[in-house]
Amino acid sequence: MRSGTPCSDPPMTDNLLTAFALMLVIEGLMPFLVPNAWRETFRRLIEMSDGQLRFVGLSSMLAGLILLYFLRG
Repeated sequence: MRSGTPCSDPPMTDNLLTAFALMLVIEGLMPFLVPNAWRETFRRLIEMSDGQLRFVGLSSMLAGLILLYFLRG
């Protein structure tokens, strides 16, 4: 509530920066906790074709959008 008005929503920039910060924390968990598994995962990704990588990316985006839909209603 930086604007001083009660019950005002935070600016969109704050939401985007919060989402970006959470993404960095989540992305950092695997290399921190299980670096060998993380490295092996990237070895497998390197061996995938462009079409397979695009499918993985599309699946990830759709899962995120569906999750947002249900969380934000």
